[in-house]
Amino acid sequence: MKKIFGFRSKNSVSPFGSSINPVRDSGHGINFQPGYRIRDKDLRKIHEAAIVGNVAKVQHVLLFGKNGLNDREKMNRTALHLACANGHSVVVTLLLERKCLLNLCDDENRTALMKAIECQEEECATLLLEHGANPNVMDVCENTALHYAVFCQNISLTAKLLSCDANIEAMNKDDLTPLLLVIRERREQMVEFLVKKKANINAVDKMKRTALMLAVKYESTNVVRLLLQQGADIFSQDVFGWTAEEYAVISGFN
Repeated sequence: MKKIFGFRSKNSVSPFGSSINPVRDSGHGINFQPGYRIRDKDLRKIHEAAIVGNVAKVQHVLLFGKNGLNDREKMNRTALHLACANGHSVVVTLLLERKCLLNLCDDENRTALMKAIECQEEECATLLLEHGANPNVMDVCENTALHYAVFCQNISLTAKLLSCDANIEAMNKDDLTPLLLVIRERREQMVEFLVKKKANINAVDKMKRTALMLAVKYESTNVVRLLLQQGADIFSQDVFGWTAEEYAVISGFN
């Protein structure tokens, strides 16, 4: 591998004498579970109809007042959540025409928009955005719809979210912006897209690690080159006082 930095040798001990490895990671903050686990006994009539895409039954339930448009089942999911998760765009259209609430959240604080994106149901997600769904609601891990879209490597939906004022610098509970998240997940094409969209290349996570540090840690050579070409800060230090250069040494990255 061609050398990018002129790194010097350094013992992999933190400046504070800690035995903690500053490049060890915890989770990425995305609880990725496409679809929903469903128990029939938890569902009301409108949910049963929405989950299988039965438009006529949804209309019938609403017409006779058996359930309300925004009624929730046991896990706080609405008919809109269930229709989006299963890609039933015709049901979604009906619910939107009836003026359902767009930004209600399930037990994990996920909106129907988040669920549509997580399940790769782009048509449903697009319908929600066109009707004004909020792309900046945060789930229990403080991820936004944009975190879900970049995690799923969906450039088309990412572009649509940004056009609807999704916050490109939103941080989840680990202080990961969408850019930092995709660097950790080695989503190189998405990294390039976000950089072109002017994502902050010097953003830092909870441990004050920059995009460059993470790219070095995960040996993403092309991303390291891209960040350096864009003028990434090579002198920034994490909570241990380590720079990107020192990350390269302890990661064995040339």
